[in-house]
Amino acid sequence: MVKAVWNGVTIAESDETVIVEGNHYFPRAAVQADLLVPSATTSVCPWKGIANYYSVVAGGAENADAAWYYPETKPAADEIRDRIAFWKGVTVG
Repeated sequence: MVKAVWNGVTIAESDETVIVEGNHYFPRAAVQADLLVPSATTSVCPWKGIANYYSVVAGGAENADAAWYYPETKPAADEIRDRIAFWKGVTVG
């Protein structure tokens, strides 16, 4: 079972993550949606597509743009479409 934890709070937990470039992408249903706040931030990956971000709010603090996902992917990245990954101090393991 893989968990994503930040500020002492478990944000996501699943045994069905997909690992791409060392990042665990969690199924959306495995993520605590009430801990995510949509962000206006986007980024572009040449082979995955356009990523959108969420800030994580947990334990009384906010971690800006600490989660990302690809709502639409390029064909090579279809396995991570609409899955959520974490960084910026979120412990995943």
